[in-house]
Amino acid sequence: MVYQCQKSNMAAKRVTLLSQLSFTSQKKPKPLSTLSTQSSSQATNTNEKHETFVLHHHECHHHIQELTTLLQQGQTEAAQTLTKSLLSSKSPSDLFNLFSFTSYSLKLSFSNILFSLLAQSKMHSEAMELYKAIRKEGMQPSITSLNLLLDSLVSLNKFDGTLNLFEEIIGSGFRPNKFMYGKAIQAAVKLGDLKRAYEFLDDMKQKGVNPSLFIYNVLISGLCKERRIREAEKGFNEILERKLVPSLVTYNTLIDGYCKVGDLEKAFGLKERMVKENVEPNIVTFNTLISGLCHAQRMEEAKWVLKEMEAHGFVGDGYTFSILFDGFLKSGNGESAMALYEEMKGKGVGINRYALSNWLNHLCKEGDFEKAEEVLQNEIEKGFVPNEVVFNTIVKGYCQIGDMNRAISMVEHMEKLGLGPDYVTFNTLIGKFFEMKEVESAEEWVKKMREKGVSPKVETYNVLINGYGKMNVLDRCFAVLEEMERDGIKPNVVTYGSLVNCLCKNGMLLEAEITFKDMISRGVLPNVLVYNTLIAGNCAAGNLTDAFKYFDEMVKGETGPTIVTYNTLISGLCKKGRITEAEALLPKITSNGCSPDVITYNTLLSGYSNEGNAEKCLDLYENMKSLGIKPTLNTYHPLISGCSKKGIELAERLFREMEEMHLTPDLLTYNVLIHLYAEHGDVQNAVSLHREMIDRGICPDKMTYNSLILGQFKNGKLLEIKDVVDDMKAKGLVPKADTYTLLIKGYCEHKDFIGAYVWYREMFENHFLPRFTICKELVIGLKEQGKSQEAQIICLEMKAKGMDNWNSDEDVSELAV
Repeated sequence: MVYQCQKSNMAAKRVTLLSQLSFTSQKKPKPLSTLSTQSSSQATNTNEKHETFVLHHHECHHHIQELTTLLQQGQTEAAQTLTKSLLSSKSPSDLFNLFSFTSYSLKLSFSNILFSLLAQSKMHSEAMELYKAIRKEGMQPSITSLNLLLDSLVSLNKFDGTLNLFEEIIGSGFRPNKFMYGKAIQAAVKLGDLKRAYEFLDDMKQKGVNPSLFIYNVLISGLCKERRIREAEKGFNEILERKLVPSLVTYNTLIDGYCKVGDLEKAFGLKERMVKENVEPNIVTFNTLISGLCHAQRMEEAKWVLKEMEAHGFVGDGYTFSILFDGFLKSGNGESAMALYEEMKGKGVGINRYALSNWLNHLCKEGDFEKAEEVLQNEIEKGFVPNEVVFNTIVKGYCQIGDMNRAISMVEHMEKLGLGPDYVTFNTLIGKFFEMKEVESAEEWVKKMREKGVSPKVETYNVLINGYGKMNVLDRCFAVLEEMERDGIKPNVVTYGSLVNCLCKNGMLLEAEITFKDMISRGVLPNVLVYNTLIAGNCAAGNLTDAFKYFDEMVKGETGPTIVTYNTLISGLCKKGRITEAEALLPKITSNGCSPDVITYNTLLSGYSNEGNAEKCLDLYENMKSLGIKPTLNTYHPLISGCSKKGIELAERLFREMEEMHLTPDLLTYNVLIHLYAEHGDVQNAVSLHREMIDRGICPDKMTYNSLILGQFKNGKLLEIKDVVDDMKAKGLVPKADTYTLLIKGYCEHKDFIGAYVWYREMFENHFLPRFTICKELVIGLKEQGKSQEAQIICLEMKAKGMDNWNSDEDVSELAV
């Protein structure tokens, strides 16, 4: 009797609920027109509504009874079908509430059916609401329905939702199964949260749930994407330890990982292993290996893998050929790329947008614009639908060579095909016009951009600021900044970086600092380029105190200094003659995670070379070699010069070492050595090097000839000097004050004052004046050799030119009388 009474009460409650739900679903707001109708119409409408309500009430009651019967009879599929049809007219929460007063077992069965249907229908929000309602009732959805929902969430890339649900499942005390852990780990890996993924892995192991091959494959994939190849190898080994059999997916994933880090030997080794384990490679395996070889520019081997792939019965697809195509282009083999393109056309294999853009970019860089346009037109005729990126590639190519008419013609071609130029197109044109200093044209295209409905982006404003900055129109730079803010475009770090760069280049360091502070106050964090620009600007101005102030900010903040930062500071210190302080920065470079490079050592070498400290130069040279830093020509310039006082043998040894490193001597190197030989009076070797540099196509300059002149003086061969000067003139090098001074001084030292006077006359007639000390020596020498007339001419000419000290020197002024 008690049971029947309870059953009767539950039925009554269900009927009441049905009535409320039915009435609610039928209730609609009254139209305004019905407010003025007669009472008879109102009565009619009320009767119609009542009849509809009653019918709907009976219909719902009938469906619930039918569902209850089906569930009691265990006819689950029929119950699912009926529930699915009810979902088209009822909300999930309404249906769940209809069963809230049934028995526990019926309520749980219906909840699982409803939950599974929501998961299958991708109604995730409703499923999550239902999950909470079920849990509130003290029930737990079935493993099958939870698996369905987790799988559905992952399939739609709702990884955060997947993890939230999984955490709720664990928090409810439910013991997840292998599938659930797999989906949670997959979601964590997709979000790049490998730490969390491994926490789930550890948790499942602790709870005695053995990881599946799927889980290991997912983890290995995540590790390989982050290039954590050693950890991926550990995952592979764990698969073997757990007696799981690696699948084709496992092998392909790890092979791809090896290719990503450039370990092609291990990639091919793993491919051989999979064959031995009777896992046949597929087209993905071969494409991955081809991609790795192309990335390493090992194109011949890539072609061999293609042949092997075809031997296995696989036909290269668009992706295969695109990989090879891109590889040929990156390795600079345009001919092979062209041949492959023709092969693709012959086989009917279409080229993708990425490969086509690269191909067009290559042709544009090679200056073959006609071919680029021909290729594009052929692809369009074959049905290829280009996008803005493809056209922008050719527009950019024309801009790079300054052919703006054809660049604009390509924009017009885009528009004829129904493609509107985007902000990248306009930025390219505007930037090039600024580079060509055609400001009006640049501003005209900014106007056209707006007219065509393309809103300038922050990159556009950055192009404008950079363009005006390079033209030193700084007021326009700041006007653009104000315009950005009016248009609601927030300046970014590139915007401020351009402004700071312009100001520093113009020596406006105070304004640069104010801009820098304004940047920070607006919440734009400076990057390393901004700091380096400020440091370089202050170093160039000799303001090392402020340079180190910015450096200290970098070290204390989140923006770590780079090797460029340190090299700039070292250069600034060396220019101030503070070489020891500059060298003291070397250990700080390594302690901050950087490594000194060849520029670091070359700068220090130059500093010590200017001081004439040969020992330090040699120490630094040996140190950089021991660190594996390959010297450059800029290493040997100061090195040979700085070590010149140590004797010609050391300089010759360094010169030989330079050539052994396959470094071809340049003009500066030859000049240093020729000068060194000249100072030692070794004219033969000086002249030999002079011939060698000419044979190598290096044109000598005035310094070369001045050194050769010096060598002849050192050797006492005065008759040869005129030939050297004549050769110099024949090469189009007009002697200037330094050469004439050297000639006059040299002849004076050899007491050939008439010879010196001849060069003085040429110097004077070419509108150059010798220094007072040289004139004085020449005048006195001429006087001593009885050439008073020549001496007096020099005095009168110098006096007429107003040379300083001429009238105040008694020995010389007497000659002018």
